[in-house]
Amino acid sequence: MAPERQQHESSGTELGRFLRARRTRVTPAEVGFTPGAGVRRTPGLRREEVAALAGVSIDYYTRLERGRETRPSLAVVEALGRALKLDEDEQSHLRTLAIRAAHHPPVPPAAPSRTVSPKVKLLLESLRPSPAYVTSRTLDLLAANPGALALYTGIEKWPVRQRNLARYLFLHPQARDLYADWSTQIRGCVARLRALAGTDPDAPDLAGLIGELLLKSPDFAKLWDRYDVARASHAQKPKTFHHPQVGEITLAFQGMQLEGTPGQRLGVYVAQPGTPDHDAMILLDLTAPHPSPDHTTGRARA
Repeated sequence: MAPERQQHESSGTELGRFLRARRTRVTPAEVGFTPGAGVRRTPGLRREEVAALAGVSIDYYTRLERGRETRPSLAVVEALGRALKLDEDEQSHLRTLAIRAAHHPPVPPAAPSRTVSPKVKLLLESLRPSPAYVTSRTLDLLAANPGALALYTGIEKWPVRQRNLARYLFLHPQARDLYADWSTQIRGCVARLRALAGTDPDAPDLAGLIGELLLKSPDFAKLWDRYDVARASHAQKPKTFHHPQVGEITLAFQGMQLEGTPGQRLGVYVAQPGTPDHDAMILLDLTAPHPSPDHTTGRARA
């Protein structure tokens, strides 16, 4: 990570970084202010403008951004959300950051287990020909049935420990051509990781992935600085792939949290029987290479 980026990322608190990032995204006109004469050196709103909109002093708001004030009341948090025109996800994220800033967890959490249970592996197999897979909270691909591994073309050539859907999106040479809406996919991916980093920034598995992507992908670094956040639970739209083996295929997607696991999620792609997309999905499953034994068990080689 470049020294200036390290300094920027480590300064203040996550709460302050989020407030600064969102402040730069709101124009004076959006909140009813008439810009004065001359050039504004600050993109978006000034600190004093946010403070005025939220009904707090400029000194108090400045201390929030700089990490010197870490216990804003719920009323202040809600007022800041309105001032910055946050959507539902962003407001929820702001509340979580405020709670976390007040508690200061003393010890970084351990990385969650990568082991996928036998019953979940059986579920993946039973879902064929629908591509199905299990990811960790940081999008590590922990287990996949043949169709899912083949859908993300080229990922099967990566070592098991390297297989991560965020890493694939930004760093695999085939990803940009695979997704019909690659730019939309990467924005959603970064927004999800941003939300997780805001509430669990010291997690070693997350910090390692983000550090790698900041170094290797200018696209990731640009989106990371925007500080968009989103929850993974939102309804997913159908995804269209330009697949080198089966051609264009559009699949509906459903993601769900797996109970009793350390943040693991199940992802499943489906298509209506009798449609060309369903036929292509069957062909993908039939011609896919089988995952290695280590990958289907959810364990990597030592």
